[in-house]
Amino acid sequence: MNFIDICLLSVALAMDCFAVSIVCGVLTRRYVLRIILQVGVLFGLFQALMPFAGWLCTRYFSGYIEAVDHWIAFALLVFLGVRMIKESFGDDDECHYDPSRLRTQIVLAVATSIDALAVGISFSCLGYKTVSQLVLPLVVIGLGSFVFAVAGNLLGVRFGKAIQKRLKSELIGGVILIFIGSKILLEHIGWL
Repeated sequence: MNFIDICLLSVALAMDCFAVSIVCGVLTRRYVLRIILQVGVLFGLFQALMPFAGWLCTRYFSGYIEAVDHWIAFALLVFLGVRMIKESFGDDDECHYDPSRLRTQIVLAVATSIDALAVGISFSCLGYKTVSQLVLPLVVIGLGSFVFAVAGNLLGVRFGKAIQKRLKSELIGGVILIFIGSKILLEHIGWL
């Protein structure tokens, strides 16, 4: 993956953080810097750690699956992308939680970063063999999620629910994941 692909992947993964942060902003209804930064840091941290955990889990199996690794990466990214697109057309559930509580923020950070675990599996399949090779993608993913979480929180406080309905952030993230997965597959079979 080149740097542009990593940035696009970061944006795609950050869409869940963005959507949930908008809801957090809508629910808090006021600018509280501590809460906004805390949500951003937790979301960014978990979005960066989950791909690392996925990579660690599959690191030892990649030698056995090198012949089909591009198909695995394609399937995982398309699966996540389709799921995100499907969720973008679903009903928005009203949340009944307090986003100012640390416990709630950690649960939300874990929940929004589950997709990133599968991305870590695809990193292993794409030839990321050492931790040093993962540093740049993980930092970009973490920073991207931090920025989108802070922006979402601020926008949620400012504009409320109207943003979530108009923007369809999960749809954008899903399309980006499918695009990256397709690009990986096409590069490996020699069409790009």
